[in-house]
Amino acid sequence: MTKKIRVRFAPSPTGPLHIGGLRTALFNYLFAKKHGGKFIVRVEDTDQNRYVGSSEKHIMDSLKWCGIEIDEGPRNKGSFGPYRQSERKDFYNLKIQELLKKGHAYYAFDKKEELDFHRKDHEKKGRTFMYNAHNRLKLSNSLSLSIEDTNKLLDSGAEHVVRFKTPVEKEVVCRDELRGVVRVSTKTIDDKILFKSDGMPTYHFANVVDDYEMKISHVIRGEEWLPSLPLHWLLYDAFGWEVRPKFVHLPLILKPEGKGKLSKRDGDRFGFPVFAIQWKDEEIIKGYKEHGFLPESVVNFLSLLGWNPGNEKELFNIQELIESFSLEGLNKSGARFDPEKNKWFNHAHIQKTKNSLLVEKIENEFSEHLTLFDKEKLNTIAELIKPRLNTLNEINVCASFFFKTPDSYNEKHFNKLKKANFKEILSGLIELVGSAENLAEIKPALEVLVQKNEWSFGKVMGLFRLSLVGDLSGPDLFQIASLIGKDTCVLRMTLLSKALES
Repeated sequence: MTKKIRVRFAPSPTGPLHIGGLRTALFNYLFAKKHGGKFIVRVEDTDQNRYVGSSEKHIMDSLKWCGIEIDEGPRNKGSFGPYRQSERKDFYNLKIQELLKKGHAYYAFDKKEELDFHRKDHEKKGRTFMYNAHNRLKLSNSLSLSIEDTNKLLDSGAEHVVRFKTPVEKEVVCRDELRGVVRVSTKTIDDKILFKSDGMPTYHFANVVDDYEMKISHVIRGEEWLPSLPLHWLLYDAFGWEVRPKFVHLPLILKPEGKGKLSKRDGDRFGFPVFAIQWKDEEIIKGYKEHGFLPESVVNFLSLLGWNPGNEKELFNIQELIESFSLEGLNKSGARFDPEKNKWFNHAHIQKTKNSLLVEKIENEFSEHLTLFDKEKLNTIAELIKPRLNTLNEINVCASFFFKTPDSYNEKHFNKLKKANFKEILSGLIELVGSAENLAEIKPALEVLVQKNEWSFGKVMGLFRLSLVGDLSGPDLFQIASLIGKDTCVLRMTLLSKALES
């Protein structure tokens, strides 16, 4: 019988959800849905010193905006809860006592000053201090102290932690599904702290216990956790759990230049988003949503950072990603974050979206200037500007001339056209447009006018477009003229003529 697929995304609520975390959630979600399994969100809030109250909501809202649906979590109750680690403290206490009784963990009473002394002493000698089998009997813990002294310290409320008792000189042989067998000697592994002095479990302890108890089948997480795999493997052994999840450590998302892990600072420096939605805690940081990206394009772009579908296809919707996704398609090496490719995906998805979405954005952006436009005209405007949009925020620029007279002109083109016989040309255009019945079909009449007066067709079209748009780029000029109407066209050409005269 095939094991039921259960995967988890386990963020720490210490700030906004970074794009790397969002990709981890996405890959877990795609894998679960592909195999008819469950996608669980477990909030790992054991680090109370770094806890940020608004972070959990930001994480959940980000997943929702991206269309990543949660099967079990703090807001989607299942039979394996609670889904916040801070609400599972009693359970962790039982499990740490189990390890202590089995002799796989011990109490450590070392003061911070003592450990700092050992670290500095090792540094002076060119070595790295490690707290494990080679020195733990020389330090202050329940392995070096008598049972009576240990109990006295515990009874007196002496500050202490609980450490894992790493086996002596053992080779840990564990497996990552992406990288294969990983072999590590316990001589290189610290006796990691499992329970902190504040009575909260560390990540290492709580995540292993929760993964087992929540029957997680696959742990799909970032590459930065790969060095912790041997310890987690040893914890499964210590509890005597023969069934453990399959581990998959995802490749890093690299900076645009290809070196080093992508950070929030990179986004700030180069002006691209690294969060799904806006973060409003101590500082307002705009995310993809606020930058005008579609959630479909964000999901599509992230899916191809570290995963390959095995063919040339690049554009996917969420259902297509679910059908195509496989662990075999994951890459071992890091994936470079390319902001321009990011925009390309967004442009492509905007072309596939319904005009009604763009019409809604247009109505919101130009709410004070809609009196001349019915829904049919707004739909036409949306169709005209759609090919020119990389983000939804560009609607403000790409559609503004339909609703407002340009308040300035492209300086380069303005100065160039000023040298032409602009007054004569604009007068002829004003007369032609003013007498036309259908501006969308005046091109033949305009060509006759140009030929008759021996004007340059390029200069005529340049002056016409500059007057209506303020620049020499944009959608079809005759459709623009038809949509804004002859009175507006005449007014704008008159204003350009006056500006060129000054």
